[in-house]
Amino acid sequence: MNYSELQLRLSPDFADILTAELAEIGFESFVETDEGLNAYIIESDFDEKALQELIAKYASQTAIAYEVNSLEKRNWNAEWERDYEPIEVVSQVRVRASFHAIDARFRYDIVINPKMSFGTGHHETTAMMLEQQLGLDFAEKTVLDVGSGTGILAILAAKMGAQKVLAFDIEEWAVENARENVELNDCPQITVFQGTIDDINPPDKPLDWTPAIFDIVLANINRNVLLREIPIYTDLLNEGGYLVVSGFYEHDAVDIEQKARESSLISIKGMALREWTSLVFQKSAWVPGVE
Repeated sequence: MNYSELQLRLSPDFADILTAELAEIGFESFVETDEGLNAYIIESDFDEKALQELIAKYASQTAIAYEVNSLEKRNWNAEWERDYEPIEVVSQVRVRASFHAIDARFRYDIVINPKMSFGTGHHETTAMMLEQQLGLDFAEKTVLDVGSGTGILAILAAKMGAQKVLAFDIEEWAVENARENVELNDCPQITVFQGTIDDINPPDKPLDWTPAIFDIVLANINRNVLLREIPIYTDLLNEGGYLVVSGFYEHDAVDIEQKARESSLISIKGMALREWTSLVFQKSAWVPGVE
């Protein structure tokens, strides 16, 4: 499977907002560069017209130049691995590649060899999700990681004591990468599969089948998917369970919070980092309209 690489030359002030906009038209992964931003999309999903419309939208605010190249899988991997430095989250979590040495000062050491998958911790949304996880109790909990990418969130959940973690992604290469990272981190309680949220409790299940219910759901994906699937995540949560979300821009938080309220979720904690947002909700036993 080939990918298209979009190389954008633009002001650093617009890198975050272009990342959010490109995600809305299908781009999956992003790398900030000295000149601006590189973004990646499956070659067959690339829409030149949509890209040109997006660039025209911001043309009056900043100068933007771009170039599109076909990127083979082996070159994509090299792009991810180049200049990959460890990251630290509130002095408790250190995310590193397998070629970096362990730093014993950190409580949680996570090894991520990213290859093609999004989620090394370098992006604001992933870093915030990791920090939000540190505020929750995962001991003996069941966890669902939606759109797991490299598996980084599932791995932290396991290292924090989760009893069982189910992670999934729609892309075959992301699933392969997550499984490799799960093995690197020695987390046998994590299961990774290729699929969607609809595969968790399928409609054609046998009569004696026990539905999967979780204590914590982690979803670092885009605004549109969250707005569509938050009611599903809520149904998959135990009463008192937590939903942790990110992957959307600050101005979208109002819509996410409204959808959560409609699903009987209570807002617990919010976090913002360079105009990206992460929110934590808790499932309430109270149902609107029922006394």
